Amino acid sequence: MKAAKTNEHLKEKLKDPYFRELYELEEQKLAIVKRIISYRIQHEVSQAQLAQRAGVSQQHISKIENGEFSSIATLEKVLLFIGFTVKLKAVPLEKKVREQILHAA
Repeated sequence: MKAAKTNEHLKEKLKDPYFRELYELEEQKLAIVKRIISYRIQHEVSQAQLAQRAGVSQQHISKIENGEFSSIATLEKVLLFIGFTVKLKAVPLEKKVREQILHAA
């Protein structure tokens, strides 16, 4: 029952274009985090071991795994080490969505 209420609430919140954009960004970040954690599990390495091999600090690995991407350069180092890359792309919002976001702010 609680899951149904949560899903209903999320469905309602996703009608807000600003919320939807932030939510989609978080989903993308989660996909990256899952790749890094999956790599560590499959290769049986700790955060410290991965950090040393990728040339970053253990604290950076911890932050990345907690969804804090404060440094794209550090994220790129880790992803390159595990066989991935970062692809950043600024894309324009639809005019209607942009206007809704600007009016909501």
